Amino acid sequence: GAVEVSVRSPVACWFSAMLSCFGGSVLSSLMLAEPPVAFLAKGTNVLLASSVWYLVFYCPQDIFCRCFAFLPLRLLVAGMKEVTRTWKITAGVAHADSHFKNAWLVMIAVGWARGAGGGLISNFEQLVRGVWKPETNELLKMSYPVKVTLIGAVLFTLQHSQYLPIARHNLIFLYTVFLVVTKVTMMLTRSTASPFARLEATLGYMFFGMQQAPSKVKSEGALSSNGSSVCDRPSSGQHRDGVKKRQAKKTE
Repeated sequence: GAVEVSVRSPVACWFSAMLSCFGGSVLSSLMLAEPPVAFLAKGTNVLLASSVWYLVFYCPQDIFCRCFAFLPLRLLVAGMKEVTRTWKITAGVAHADSHFKNAWLVMIAVGWARGAGGGLISNFEQLVRGVWKPETNELLKMSYPVKVTLIGAVLFTLQHSQYLPIARHNLIFLYTVFLVVTKVTMMLTRSTASPFARLEATLGYMFFGMQQAPSKVKSEGALSSNGSSVCDRPSSGQHRDGVKKRQAKKTE
């Protein structure tokens, strides 16, 4: 509903776009009891994001979006976005450590929020546009960016606490290469499935039993193509016989 909101209320559309762009800063600031509007102090970043927002929604003939529909340009921008994700995570971990020394959970949470804040506060961003979809909560069904950001926050927290025997610049390089390669591959193959799907299924089965029981699968396989089970077929046949009898009486 973003296009409709851009026509009906440009202010709400702009605020929604800023939440998507600076959601990590807003959420991490709230977690550390800092002013959530601190991102507005960076006028250059806000002006750049506002310029892109205006071109996306109000550029004549939609020229701006058509230019970025060119696949090589889209891949370049997607790669740049993943590079900035790495720096946001590392900045969030270091910022949390300056407030709470060696507090692992705080460092992971703030790094996660800084890198994937736009996704984590998506429900609030939807409310700005007048949409309420609680079933899209990222904690209920995490998207790939939120998952990979959480993994990155854990890795950089372990490295920052010197429990991961690898240099910081090496970890940044390897993690960024993984993000860029995975994102580009998903875009080229037009795949929406998470690369961690098989690992998640295995771990979910091992620790949480997240798999359908065989008996339930068999009972569901007994359903017919029209949604009725085998046990319901006699009753449906009787219903058809009754209809035929009533039609015969009418013809008589």
